[in-house]
Amino acid sequence: MSEEKLRFDLSEYQARLDKARKSMDHAGLDLLVVTDPANMGWLTGYDGCSYYVPQCVVVSKDKDPMWFGRRMDANGCRRTAYIGEDRIKWYGDEYVQSNTLHAMSLLGQIIQDEGYGSCTIGVEKDSWCLSVSSFEHLSASLPNATFKNADRLINWQRLVKSPREIEYMRGAGKIVKAMYDRIGQVLRPGVKQSDVIAELSYVGTRGIDSWWGDYPACVPNLGAGADASAPHLTWTDRPIRADESIFFELAGVHKRYHCPLSRTYYLGKPSQQILDAEKAVLEGVEAGLEKAVAGNRCEDIAIAYSGTLARYGFEKTSRSGYPIGMGYPPAWGENSASFRAGDKTELQPGMTFHFMSGLWYGDWGIEITESILITDGDVEFLSSVPRRLLVID
Repeated sequence: MSEEKLRFDLSEYQARLDKARKSMDHAGLDLLVVTDPANMGWLTGYDGCSYYVPQCVVVSKDKDPMWFGRRMDANGCRRTAYIGEDRIKWYGDEYVQSNTLHAMSLLGQIIQDEGYGSCTIGVEKDSWCLSVSSFEHLSASLPNATFKNADRLINWQRLVKSPREIEYMRGAGKIVKAMYDRIGQVLRPGVKQSDVIAELSYVGTRGIDSWWGDYPACVPNLGAGADASAPHLTWTDRPIRADESIFFELAGVHKRYHCPLSRTYYLGKPSQQILDAEKAVLEGVEAGLEKAVAGNRCEDIAIAYSGTLARYGFEKTSRSGYPIGMGYPPAWGENSASFRAGDKTELQPGMTFHFMSGLWYGDWGIEITESILITDGDVEFLSSVPRRLLVID
């Protein structure tokens, strides 16, 4: 593929490969089988909605990365990744959902033929896209190899973003701002939830200015009234009602890079319960943001946030943040660090996080979150939606 069509310069992909190989050395790996679609894309540029069948990128210390996947998806690799033709390996459709053949057995034979049949191989055992059957067939086809768990080995290398990655995320932040602007225009009592989602989905796909909208790794979450107690419910055809809160958790996306953001609306006069929760959350977020400084640790943000909540009689039992960047379904989190007590990950300039400050209780909830960039100075917000309970009279 020509370099001008890649989303990043070849030099950036080479730097990522170098980081991956150093992490392999540290983990004692000779070969790494990468099945997480975001990790595959980060390493090579590959971008295809093909993760429902076996596919991977294989990284060694002495050869260019190898893409392995379904024959019909090989052209997708040629169109999106920098990988040369000799490193594109595929399997035919006779392997797809077969009771007698499995693609990962073929991959094992390829690895054997390349001289790695007796080496130490890392696999992402907790990857959503590595099934039990896939691992069993791969390991059975390489009886002389030693397999080690390499969960999140690549994920940790993605924490600090490059200037181009940050540029894409700022663009995603503009898109999510446009989505919330549209929600404010159409959210009224009597309007169906599905109609509101249709409007924001249109804006999210159309994008804004030069920033076109990619598909999100997770569909919009919506909780209205008592359903706001459940953070991962989606929309129905139920009409929007007056005198209840409704939260949205959604993301602007550009070139697979996400900027998630949550806001809570209230149609009518907010209840005292919601107002008290808003005050606690906003003060807690401010306390956490004061700790979002290079050199501090992830847990510092969580502890500051939770401590403020406690003074108001609230408690957050889940983590209060996670890293974001490139993402594929089913989630946009990077699966490495977390804002929670005990996470000693040092904050560095270029790290990006979703400060997930949501609270959920028995029959109500509130979400007012921020996506942030750690810098050499003050924290940067990747979007500019007003941080407050959004009241519609």
